[in-house]
Amino acid sequence: MKPSRPLYEREPELAAAARAVDDLCGAQAVGGLLVFSGEAGLGKTALLAEIRAMAADRCTVWSARGGETVTSVPFHVVRQLLQPALDRFPPDETRALFGDWYDTTAPALGLAEPSGPQPDPQGVRDGLDFVVARLASRLSHRPLLLMVDDAHWADGESLSWLASFTARLGELPLLVVQAHRPQELAERNASYVADRDAERGSDGQGTTTRVALRALTPDATAELVRAALGEHADDPFCREVWAVTGGNPYEAVELVAKVQDQELAPVEESAGQLRELGASARGSGLVARLERLGTNANRFAWAAAVLGTDISQELAATLAGMSSAEAADCTARLRDARIVSGFDPLEFVHPLIATAVYRSIPPATRTAMHGRAAWAITRAGLGAAAASRHLLEVHPDDDQELVAQLREAAGQHLAVGAPEAARRCLERALEEPPRPKDRAVLLYELGCATLLSSPPTTVQHLRAALDMPGLDDGLRVDATFRLAAALAHNNQLKDAAISLAAEAARTAPGPGLMRLQAAHFMWEGMQATEDDGPARSRRLTRNADHLKGRDNAERALLTLRAFDAMLRGENAQLIVDLCERALIDGSPARGLGWTDSEWGFELPTMVGITYAFTDQLDRAESLFGEAVRAFEISGWSGAHLAFAHTLLGMVHRRRGRLAEAEGFLREGLRLADRVGSGLPVHWDAACLLIDTLLARGRVAEARKIADRYHFGPPYPSAMVLPDGPCVRGRLLLAEGRKEEAVAELEAAGAALEPRERFNGIWAPWAGDLARALADDDPGRAAHLAARARVHAERLGTDTAIGEALRCVSLFAPPEEAEQLLADAVRHLEKSSSAYEHALARVDYGVAIGSHRELARAQKQAMACGAEGLAARAQQARASIRSAE
Repeated sequence: MKPSRPLYEREPELAAAARAVDDLCGAQAVGGLLVFSGEAGLGKTALLAEIRAMAADRCTVWSARGGETVTSVPFHVVRQLLQPALDRFPPDETRALFGDWYDTTAPALGLAEPSGPQPDPQGVRDGLDFVVARLASRLSHRPLLLMVDDAHWADGESLSWLASFTARLGELPLLVVQAHRPQELAERNASYVADRDAERGSDGQGTTTRVALRALTPDATAELVRAALGEHADDPFCREVWAVTGGNPYEAVELVAKVQDQELAPVEESAGQLRELGASARGSGLVARLERLGTNANRFAWAAAVLGTDISQELAATLAGMSSAEAADCTARLRDARIVSGFDPLEFVHPLIATAVYRSIPPATRTAMHGRAAWAITRAGLGAAAASRHLLEVHPDDDQELVAQLREAAGQHLAVGAPEAARRCLERALEEPPRPKDRAVLLYELGCATLLSSPPTTVQHLRAALDMPGLDDGLRVDATFRLAAALAHNNQLKDAAISLAAEAARTAPGPGLMRLQAAHFMWEGMQATEDDGPARSRRLTRNADHLKGRDNAERALLTLRAFDAMLRGENAQLIVDLCERALIDGSPARGLGWTDSEWGFELPTMVGITYAFTDQLDRAESLFGEAVRAFEISGWSGAHLAFAHTLLGMVHRRRGRLAEAEGFLREGLRLADRVGSGLPVHWDAACLLIDTLLARGRVAEARKIADRYHFGPPYPSAMVLPDGPCVRGRLLLAEGRKEEAVAELEAAGAALEPRERFNGIWAPWAGDLARALADDDPGRAAHLAARARVHAERLGTDTAIGEALRCVSLFAPPEEAEQLLADAVRHLEKSSSAYEHALARVDYGVAIGSHRELARAQKQAMACGAEGLAARAQQARASIRSAE
């Protein structure tokens, strides 16, 4: 639909839009982002209407608009964009369109009731990406154009989705056109599309164009005036219109309309009256003009402003306290005065008018109308979440029913993946205030609502809840457990352990105490440094070794005992037996599940890691594959899914599938980057990726990852997977920075040995330090290698023994070294560690001078993706040939 008036001095903007539409509709179907910014009244909406008309015959166009009074309504803009398109499909086709994302994303769009665990907001965003991509593919004959007007007033959930979605526009035949006021967007701290270019792919697909609208010049303003009033409008008159309006198109059009209403001659003699007329188009002048329409029209306009968008005449009449006939009469008068347009639903002619009307309502009246609107929405059966935007505006008044409604609304917001909306409701409920006995529970709920979005806020609320009466024993245990998790995710593992110990001391024996004790052991053991690790290990052994795994508390303790035993390098068969008792039928699904809200995902993760470092790689891969599926089904595609990909990368690294490992680890980092920076998963994924790249012989790439993710001291308070200082020492060795490497590896040993953490596959400091010292201090190096062999034989896995033998061979006489390497090859051949097997075979081939053995080693290294090792084998073969 074309705008009702021509656009003046918008040729560059229209040309940019035409190019974007042509690119979208061309043979290559190049999508992109087109952003128009400008202050109120500069014609952004009219420009978008022109673009819509321009593209109507060539594209499928979906549009949405933010609203000043609905910024607190989650997914408001997203629903405007997608619901009309989805309404065309019958329910079974809609479900098929969503695929596995239905349970996660359909509730956010109001298409289904929530079910299953609380979704991760990132998962909801990913589901929206998937659905839009599917819809776009179904429109292959007509590319898709999404238009978002007044984006500065879009709700936060929609802004977050658009921020991530617009980063991948080059992949889709889709153009996003967005208009916003720059100041308002900056004030909301939501510049969600303007700064995303760096995240776009470098393939040249997808373009971003930003255009800032400017006020009209005097000449364009004169053209606008004469188009409406006639060519006889003289220059002084036109110039005064420009001076009064500042070249603002909306104000100029309104002023010209009032000149017509007043039948004012457009000549210099009338110019003096323009300032007074112009004042009536905005602010107090507009309010005065509204009041002159009569009490009923004024009150109806107030009701419309409170409702904000999709203004129902019937609901506005209810809020204004008038009959349907009176409402129809008011609507007609407001339309004639160019204040509203449309019929049912109504809308304000311009957001400036809506803002002026809303702000003109006396505060007490406005509050009462919001309360009445909430009542009407609730009575209509639309739910507490729909009413919550009005409840947020009601003044605190010790209303316990309102507290209950806000708590219910918060639960509904959480169930669709909108924790920020839930937080607003719960914080408002605290202001009411709730009854003293309910305050602690409300703070607990608030802490749970912010766990994914803001661990520091969660810590604050849960500590406050625990410091006051009101939580029963079960909630105290759960609040403490969640507090510890938030502290741990906030890099405060010691505080987490202290909080758990304090609560455990006041908790009676039973499942709750066991849960606290298990969490205490976990966060104590996950610390990078510890006062007395062996003592903790002994306590854990006493608490866990006799358990059978009859319930989740027992399984948790068995898991922690197995993980600790793996780090300590105890006998692998004992460790595997502990893991088996911690699982049900080999899976955590019916025990400590991946999406378990009571215990968290950390415990099944520890089982899988333990398997990975005790040569049980099939079991580890099965568990972590299950984690990916569980997180994807539940829509947990933020840090959880990032960690699952990282863990699968770890398994592939241990198997020697280095290319596959690199792919999973890079995907883990990509997923983590979307969530934030400096997260625990960043450390783990970067550490494993550096180790994998070093195994592939790509030292420069490993350094780039280390620099990009600031991999080095100071390390986080949580241990890194595998040991971070060991991997950094390995990187420094590969770079030829031997002195720095020795210092790093010695520091790693000094931290690990007092804790009796002797698993040399998890933390290979001793072997690498021995190699680094081989020339300068061979005696010490040989001693380190011999001790590492003792620990490896205690663990008893073929990988650990094979790696230890390979290191010891460096310090043995030639004939003994050959036998040690032959034994290393034999052990590693039985393991699943193909890369370490290839390493040993290369060393063995070099030691015995066998061209055939080196050829086998080279082939195996290439199969692993270890190009550097393959090149070393090739060079050794060449040396043997030249010697022959």
